[in-house]
Amino acid sequence: MPSPFPGMDPWLERPDLWPDVHNRLIAALGDSLGPRLRPRYFVALEERVYLEEAQGLALVGRPDLAVVGSRRDIGGEVRAASAVVEVEVPVGDRQRETYLEVRSAGDGEVVTVLEVLSPSNKRAGEGRRLYLQKRSTVLSTLTSLVEIDLLRGGDRMPVFGDPPPSDYAILISRSWQRPRAHLLPFSLREAVPELPVPLRKGEDEPTIDLGLVLGGLYDRASYDLRVDYRRAPDPPLRPEDAAWAETRLPSR
Repeated sequence: MPSPFPGMDPWLERPDLWPDVHNRLIAALGDSLGPRLRPRYFVALEERVYLEEAQGLALVGRPDLAVVGSRRDIGGEVRAASAVVEVEVPVGDRQRETYLEVRSAGDGEVVTVLEVLSPSNKRAGEGRRLYLQKRSTVLSTLTSLVEIDLLRGGDRMPVFGDPPPSDYAILISRSWQRPRAHLLPFSLREAVPELPVPLRKGEDEPTIDLGLVLGGLYDRASYDLRVDYRRAPDPPLRPEDAAWAETRLPSR
């Protein structure tokens, strides 16, 4: 079943569903782009892994403390007045984020990095720190960057200038044009713009119909069966956009 929206479906931004959307979208973009770059370039699917700080512990229905046994000191003597208490400690979540690299055939030099942002990239914490560090490194090299932001929540990636407010955005930073870059902002109600992929200066840039890729992914992944359109999306829509979205979902 096709998506009911002309562009990005805001219900796909739900935090527990987004990792599935993110990884499938990255793979689909690589499959769409790879054959068009042969024989000079190939597309590599890469991954970064990090431990994100725990945001809090949910101890619903558990006692504050539980005595589970006696404690012995280093010498093995039992201290009668002491006890071993079972508690919980904040354990970070292991995060895995995939991205694409366009590499030149033969020497494997990275020509372009293509990123789809995750929620952890857009909120304070280890995920954002590491991503901004990598982003700064890429922007200081001869590697181009394509950055796709399909999430309304969180903080935008830093740029200079005065970009208009928008729900979503795509950044195209060609290495030979820096510090200038192109930002493609678009709203919930608009079609997703086509995505140019820079290679080397003077070379033709293949374009990806990102909206078409998203639409095909929605159908193949059966997101219509996994999303409850009777509930508000997460994050919620502005009132005027919520009213508009209702007109897109008459049968739901």
